[in-house]
Amino acid sequence: MERQQKGGSTTGFRMCCPCHFGLESVLKFELIRLGAAEISAADGRVSFTGDWTMLAAANVELTTAERVLIELGSFSVAPQRGRTAFDPLFEGVAALPLEQFIGPDDAFPVKGSSLNSALKSVPACQAIVKKAAVRRLQRAHHTEALPETGAVHQIQFSIRSDLCTVYLDTSGVPLYKRGWRQIANAAPIRETLAAGILDLSHCRAGAVLCDPFCGSGTFLIEGAYRAMHMAPGLHRRFAAERWTQMPKRAWFDAREAARAKINRDAAFTAFGYDCDPEAVALSIENAKKAGVADRITVKQRDIRDFEAVPGQIIVCNPPYGERMLDVSAARALYRVMGMVFPDDAACSIITPDAEFEKCYGRKARRRRKLYNGMLQCQLYQFWKEKREG
Repeated sequence: MERQQKGGSTTGFRMCCPCHFGLESVLKFELIRLGAAEISAADGRVSFTGDWTMLAAANVELTTAERVLIELGSFSVAPQRGRTAFDPLFEGVAALPLEQFIGPDDAFPVKGSSLNSALKSVPACQAIVKKAAVRRLQRAHHTEALPETGAVHQIQFSIRSDLCTVYLDTSGVPLYKRGWRQIANAAPIRETLAAGILDLSHCRAGAVLCDPFCGSGTFLIEGAYRAMHMAPGLHRRFAAERWTQMPKRAWFDAREAARAKINRDAAFTAFGYDCDPEAVALSIENAKKAGVADRITVKQRDIRDFEAVPGQIIVCNPPYGERMLDVSAARALYRVMGMVFPDDAACSIITPDAEFEKCYGRKARRRRKLYNGMLQCQLYQFWKEKREG
């Protein structure tokens, strides 16, 4: 799994970043730009190989990842004749090189999930994983005492169709919590999902971004960060920073590299509107906390009074039935959007309503399935073809 130097330190190992379903390709290209190796994408996660500095860089710079996990290994937990149901789980965990990342004093709580497996009880699986981890660490560190008074090394297991994969969480607080949004409106879009939608909408330096349902300002702020290449995790802390196994230099180098990429002179302007004055005030306050208030203008305005700015990119998460409005009111809103958004404007609109295009009055040029939390949505994208010559 990893290459070792003297003293047991690792120079390369496998990592995994969960992400929103539908954003795997976006996250993959982020990792390519970071210089990660052996990248592979699956449903809702992207795996790659790197060293400690790559691990730190992934935590600091990735915009669409939910966490950065060290992938300790995978093994079958399928039932075996003549053995108890939990024997394969215990033996699989006990065979993993936990001691390379967890010291004799470190805390190692366990959490996980199980789906389509004979091992249905998650609490029972947690107990077995913990017991196996204790056994492995006791033997590896030549001690019976594991006080767990040190830094937290969160163990996560995922059992899917009798295949168990075990991880260590290096992020701690989820990566979508950037630090600038202390308060949100009733139904905020997660920052990582917003960042992915902005990437798919080609929001870059030089863009003029507009969100006519800005809520707490997530699209506007993430757009400014993206345009100026500001790493979302630059000013927050991560669980692995407290690990004695991880060199402090890795975090210093990752943050210095992220700072060197910032371009505060990049051209970018964002306009946000909302009919709720509290949402307007919240967006302005969040933009100030994020340090991008000079790039963002937010005003109270009803969607019926929307006025397009030439060349702008419209990106929005309008209210819908399951979220803030009843279905009929939401669909009436879509009809208004279809009337006030210009035919030639580049638009990206996320909604779970399968009737959106019918209400909006136009067929999207591209549709992409995304999940907003547990809610299956479609990202409807509109643009006008450029004329040749």
